Amino acid sequence: MQHVRLGRTGLTVSRLCLGTMTFGLQCDEPTSVAILDRAAAGGITFLDTSDVYPLGGGLDTVGRTEEIVGRWLAGRRHEFIVATKCNGAMSAKRWDRGLSRKHILDAIEGSLRRLRTDYVDLYQCHAPDDETPIDETLRAFDDIVRAGKVRYIGTSNFVTWKIMRAMGRSELLGVARFDSAQPRYNLLFRQIERDLLPMCREEGVGVIPYNPLAGGFLSGKHLKDGGPTPGTRFTLGNAARRYQDRYWHAREFATVEALRPLAADAGISLTRMAVGWVLAHPAVTAPIIGASRPEQLDDVLPVAEKGIDPELKERLDTLTAEYRLGDDAR
Repeated sequence: MQHVRLGRTGLTVSRLCLGTMTFGLQCDEPTSVAILDRAAAGGITFLDTSDVYPLGGGLDTVGRTEEIVGRWLAGRRHEFIVATKCNGAMSAKRWDRGLSRKHILDAIEGSLRRLRTDYVDLYQCHAPDDETPIDETLRAFDDIVRAGKVRYIGTSNFVTWKIMRAMGRSELLGVARFDSAQPRYNLLFRQIERDLLPMCREEGVGVIPYNPLAGGFLSGKHLKDGGPTPGTRFTLGNAARRYQDRYWHAREFATVEALRPLAADAGISLTRMAVGWVLAHPAVTAPIIGASRPEQLDDVLPVAEKGIDPELKERLDTLTAEYRLGDDAR
């Protein structure tokens, strides 16, 4: 497994990051542990989670994923780079969410307790909070960095101008700046190539994209006429509608069918091809890959070393060019 620097920082992370949002709902704890074991055996040392995971579970399950990861990490914390996030709703209380100073200070303590550690390597805003001044958020993040509870800070789901503004405020205030971005990025969602990815490359911001397989859609296992496959992100909890809205469309199904022969010609699976394409972008640090069964990782792990052929990448770029334009191109 290759390791690379996260943006301009001195932190080194594995070329693939294991996402854990299936743990505790789509995957029970024994299955989650088996996935973690398989990822570690394959050389993955970078783990990403969130205080509100598992995805789709609602308030009754928040924190369950961090608890599973924390139990697994016991006795080997120093062997892994651990990233988590805050901003999701942790309860029905209005102040128990967002990026206020109060919530950030509360949220990091909760995550540290559930993860059974005294520090997090990368602490990320799960999404923007337009009700809280960015200066308040940045100062709170800086305080937990200075306290040794967090090593680096980053964003998730921030548009480009919000990241740039935050970095400008960090420079002016003399506080820790965002050193990573976690955007959605895959063959069916390429808008970030127009501004966010060039900005990150220019400013030395690490990129750890999620959804490289479009929630499993790019694996080719879903059939339009058959409806969403039970037990997947397209059917589970409050995430099902979001994933169907993103990808369950005639255009996307047609694209997957057009991708199949390219993967066949290359002698690789659709899954490996899709992740390899994300990895091939020079701004990308480490795509976040997930699994609902440990054996699913076996198909993806080799792409971190082998990548995909440059000619294949060019063909994929051309085939999916319309997805750079945004949803208005539908």
